[in-house]
Amino acid sequence: MKSLRLTLLALPLALTAATPLEEPAIAEALDGDYRLRSGMKTDNGNVVRFFEAMKGDNVAMVINGEQGTVSRIDVLDSDIPTAAGGKIGTPFSDLYSKAFGHCEPVSSDSHTSVECKAEGSQHISYVFSGEWSGPEGLMPPDDVLKNWDVRKIIWRR
Repeated sequence: MKSLRLTLLALPLALTAATPLEEPAIAEALDGDYRLRSGMKTDNGNVVRFFEAMKGDNVAMVINGEQGTVSRIDVLDSDIPTAAGGKIGTPFSDLYSKAFGHCEPVSSDSHTSVECKAEGSQHISYVFSGEWSGPEGLMPPDDVLKNWDVRKIIWRR
């Protein structure tokens, strides 16, 4: 199993796909650096549990699971970079020269977003957001994307 520490973070975290989706196990993997709070949400008609890792009053990570273990982590903290150096706020143009072959539009509640697979990783994706007045659901052109920033980093099992 890939360790989040090895594939995503430059911090001493030990969250892996084998980490139980239980507060004590997640707290231990995060080494006490974050305050955890748990919640419930619906996903495809099922009620599922999730955890938010809080840094002060801000959500730094959202930890989701399937079948009792961690399956997805959404990173929102700019202090947590990927192994490739991408982090919250990194411009699209620092990571990609073009969207083709890497990115696809994703639905978002508040703004237009695209999700791009990280180079060399089957587990990491970046979500970029920015201004675009084109049709909803279409991929913005590269000259628009180059000014967008990473808003979220996603690790999937």
